[in-house]
Amino acid sequence: MQASKEWQWLRCNERNRLLIDLGDELQLCTPYKLHQLTGDSLPNPNFCIDDAEYYQNVYFYLQNFKVWTDAQCCQIALNATAAKFHLKPMLAKSWFFNEYTGNSDRTEAIIALTSSEQTGEFFIVECDAESSLCISLNAEFKLDEHLTLEPFQAIRVLNNRIHPLMLADKITKTA
Repeated sequence: MQASKEWQWLRCNERNRLLIDLGDELQLCTPYKLHQLTGDSLPNPNFCIDDAEYYQNVYFYLQNFKVWTDAQCCQIALNATAAKFHLKPMLAKSWFFNEYTGNSDRTEAIIALTSSEQTGEFFIVECDAESSLCISLNAEFKLDEHLTLEPFQAIRVLNNRIHPLMLADKITKTA
């Protein structure tokens, strides 16, 4: 789905979530609660140039994999865009995840994180020298016996927790 200048960010008090209005009575509800958001979506709710550029880059990147439908690529890209531009900065919560001790370099933005409960797939929204902001690509991801991430919820982790996803086993990328 091509980004549109008609798209708008909406703060929905009823759902306590950030929504994106895609026009034609179509809205996407993100998992991001209002208290997690910066003030950027208040004064200018329009889907700006930076939003559109990031969305398109993520969308086309995801389409290169033979895993997700166009609708799923759109949903992942929109949630990643919301996380990148509208979430308040968050501290790393690396204690939930096992440290990566292998020697394979991470070459993709689709990565694995391993908690005491499971291994799951995540998308790196942004990264710096120390940590990465990731969104969950799992139906649910158990951080521990009490806490679970819903699809597309964001979490920041130290980079030493990021496991490269074995593309040969999980994802086939087109040339």
